Amino acid sequence: MAGIIDHLGEFGVARRQAAQEGAQLVGLPEYFCLFGLKETDKLDIAEQPGSGPIQTFLAETARLHKIWLSCGSMPLVSKDPTRVLNTQLIFDPSGKQIARYDKIHLFGFTRGTESYDESRGILAGDTTCKVNTPVIDLGLSICYDLRFPELYRALGEVDLILVPSAFTYTTGQAHWETLLRARAIENQCYVLAPAQGGTHQNGRRTWGHSILIDPWGEVLSVLPEHEGVVSGTIDPARLAEVRQSLPALAHRKLFTN
Repeated sequence: MAGIIDHLGEFGVARRQAAQEGAQLVGLPEYFCLFGLKETDKLDIAEQPGSGPIQTFLAETARLHKIWLSCGSMPLVSKDPTRVLNTQLIFDPSGKQIARYDKIHLFGFTRGTESYDESRGILAGDTTCKVNTPVIDLGLSICYDLRFPELYRALGEVDLILVPSAFTYTTGQAHWETLLRARAIENQCYVLAPAQGGTHQNGRRTWGHSILIDPWGEVLSVLPEHEGVVSGTIDPARLAEVRQSLPALAHRKLFTN
């Protein structure tokens, strides 16, 4: 367990910096608590919903800094003993868990010697999650979900989409910013994507480039591969301006066969 807590501590400086800068909402990247040497490592630390050292750490962090906190994602026990759920939890400033989203789309990629298949160790979720808070309306997603725009349409109007990620270097270099800006533009909302970046102990390299994008698709803040903070203001006036000048959400029509 000490190894897990040590890894949690790696995010302490960035988390404190964000809180000290007056952040009301803080988001961590996908699998912030343990990247693992192999997929089965996540089984070893998977927690029951509502109980465990990782969830306790998150609740205490939210309460200590009086922030809304997204854990990015962490492993929860699933009904399949050989796989975990990849879960994003939202905590309010009192430390209460108020929302949960289990990652729906599971990454698969093969090119040459590079190969990934998340379904071997993760059980897919099946329910979208929109969080209405007194501060902001959030749409939750995780990493590979980014490639499926219908998920975000199903959420309806939100102020901010969260996309905690661990995009591979290969796919991130090619598609990361393009996909994130597209999601912001087509949903006319802010997008915040906290991301793992760098070369990990298991040899995998992630793209990083944590980023905040506004409803017009403009990049407000970006951080390449190293640890740190991207920050900015979610401005209701900016949301209203974009939606009024180009009322694409109101013009939307759904066609079915």
